[in-house]
Amino acid sequence: MTAPRRDPYENFPGHVGRTFAESRPAWPERRTPPAGAPNIVLVYLDDMGFSDIGPFGAEVPTPTLDALADRGVRLTNYHTQPLCSPARAALLTGCNPHRVGYAMVANADPGFPGYGMEIADDFPTLARTLRDSGYATYAVGKWHLSRDASSNAAADRANWPLQKGFDQYYGVLEGLTNLFHPHQLVRDNSPLDIDAFPEDYYYTDDITDQAISMVTSLRAHDPDKPFFLYLAHNAVHAPLQAKQADIDRHRGRYDEGWDALRAARFARQKAAGLFPDDTELPPRNTEVGADVGAWDALTAEEQRLCARYMEVYAAMVDNVDQNLGRLVDTLKALGELDSTIIVFTSDNGGSGEGGAEGSRSYFSRFAHHPRLPADWPVDVGRDPDLIGGPRSLVHYPRGWAMASNTPFRLYKRHTYAGGVRVPFLISWPDGLRRSAGDDGIRHEYQYVTDIAPTLLELAGIQRPLEGVQEQDGSSFAPVLTDPGTDSTHPEQYCEMTGNRSYYRDGHKLVTLHRPGVPYDDSEWALYDIRTDPTEIHDLADRHPEIVKELSAAWEAAAWANGVFPLPDASGALAVRGPAEERLSRPVTLLPGTPELERYRSSRLIAFRSFTVRVELAAYEEGDSGVLVSHGDQGGGYSLYVEGGRLRFAYNEYGALRETDAGPLPPGTRTVRLTATAEPGLRWRFTLCVDGAERATTPSVHQLIGMAPFQGISVGLDRKSPVSWPLHERHGVFRYTGALRSVTYEPGTPGPDSPQAVAEALREAAAAFE
Repeated sequence: MTAPRRDPYENFPGHVGRTFAESRPAWPERRTPPAGAPNIVLVYLDDMGFSDIGPFGAEVPTPTLDALADRGVRLTNYHTQPLCSPARAALLTGCNPHRVGYAMVANADPGFPGYGMEIADDFPTLARTLRDSGYATYAVGKWHLSRDASSNAAADRANWPLQKGFDQYYGVLEGLTNLFHPHQLVRDNSPLDIDAFPEDYYYTDDITDQAISMVTSLRAHDPDKPFFLYLAHNAVHAPLQAKQADIDRHRGRYDEGWDALRAARFARQKAAGLFPDDTELPPRNTEVGADVGAWDALTAEEQRLCARYMEVYAAMVDNVDQNLGRLVDTLKALGELDSTIIVFTSDNGGSGEGGAEGSRSYFSRFAHHPRLPADWPVDVGRDPDLIGGPRSLVHYPRGWAMASNTPFRLYKRHTYAGGVRVPFLISWPDGLRRSAGDDGIRHEYQYVTDIAPTLLELAGIQRPLEGVQEQDGSSFAPVLTDPGTDSTHPEQYCEMTGNRSYYRDGHKLVTLHRPGVPYDDSEWALYDIRTDPTEIHDLADRHPEIVKELSAAWEAAAWANGVFPLPDASGALAVRGPAEERLSRPVTLLPGTPELERYRSSRLIAFRSFTVRVELAAYEEGDSGVLVSHGDQGGGYSLYVEGGRLRFAYNEYGALRETDAGPLPPGTRTVRLTATAEPGLRWRFTLCVDGAERATTPSVHQLIGMAPFQGISVGLDRKSPVSWPLHERHGVFRYTGALRSVTYEPGTPGPDSPQAVAEALREAAAAFE
């Protein structure tokens, strides 16, 4: 006799007197997508300038993008945000970034509403809306919408990709990574514990493999369900790294320099109809801190070095196109290429962060501090043949960034066109059919907040109407289908690090703000970008009435969107929330502990003295390996035993300093490394064995900013090594003895710590008052 079925809800409140069917909880209604809903692939590049792909004037071979452009639509007047996190927040929500809480990149948390760095639930993402409408939703690559303090394994994952509407995720939560040795890969909601990567590993290939796997797996299980794939490349953000075979294809291509490259790209742009024939190419950038010298003024050796940087950059673009080609071939094999919307664009313009000369030491060049000493190593001399490979973390000179942004002025971070006007193309053969005579080029102004509403309209899906914030963007689907349609986005404010702009019906009001100086109306320049798209002819003096009107409109938009406070010299926007204080408490790490996340690790050492105490069961003759490591080829330190001797390696942004602390006696119990913070952003290290001092290093520059970029590992040196020679000898060099623990004890902040600088600023302000 069959036993009666047990009711699993019998203990639920309110169950008594109800049948099994009645006691089942009500499942949310599962919505189905409209019949024939297209797949959507959104390919998002990082720091790519307007002219860096073939359809927008580049000499870099991009056959995949060329083919998509030939069958699709190109926007020549598409604008974005000047930095990545704000652009991505606007892209995925359709709302202005300050409203969403991304006034800056997600590496800040000063406590103001516009700097919250979290997408609230009443700002539904494009992924969430599509998933709720029956789509499968996938994200691979760069995220950079979670605060750095929320990127570790113990953090609140509320702002990680899966919680923002994606079914699956694979990539890097932060804004950049090492393309040969990614510092922390995340799958779905879990950081991956990886000791070493294969020798032929390359991140752009990896995320493309993952994307293709997600799509083919979906089709193996469900032949009909549409998908949204957010393919967010870390390329071409620095550090610039490319596969050797890709670099070799571009050897010699840039020997004529950035001036010749810029002129050639501009000629191709005009020939293709991207700009009218009477459009002017601005002179080289001359603004202080953004200026570019003539290529011919460089020495032959300088030219060879600079050309190598651009060969690597072009190789990265080339590789992105190759990988997109693999995805396109997959869609073809599935018979779904024509029914898939493919969008390709960039989050902001080309980056001038490499400085006038470029840098083989990206993290030291990228360091921002008001007290950088005169001897700060903005570049570390290295063999030029290493540029682009796993042993170098480089960035190209800003002359190449100027060429990337052809024909526009300035760079990423700026509200001039070089920072915000980027390539945009969309292909959907089944839904965007061009009429005869339509070249697929559109010159109407559109903004990053318009992408989400446009894709939803093309997919036939309505965004939720209740309980959500209103979108700021508007669909430009009519512009795509009819070349005679006017822009659907007539005006827009912008602000980034104090640089401001306001666009209305062809006129653009813009500033180039010098950090630390007061904000006033004299900063405003006015351009008519309908006749002067390259922003050469300032009309502010001729039309003060337009300046007044648009500056007032900017002010009103700033108050409405939570732009204030603007950055100033007070340092207020560099302050971190009090919750982060717990990250600088002492911590003990046991052997086998997964690598401590980068930002979590940095709080133990940044701008301060600190001690690292290594406890051994008892050292025995023959024991060897890494005791503790922190960092990578871009900067870091490691303590290891080799040949019976205790050694300390300090990688000073690429320059390796080695210290031999002598033999390690059998029976040793404690090894102590002490760093003392000294004036001038320097450390001096002392090594002790069982309480006896063994060695003191010369003073070295502190690792600040994004360095060390890899976190702390106990008992081995994971992924990108601190010491490449040691890596060549032993790989990750796992310690063979009995290692009990490693304890970090953060000490007092140093004389150049943010706390000390903020206190000095407060004292200066008090004296002024």
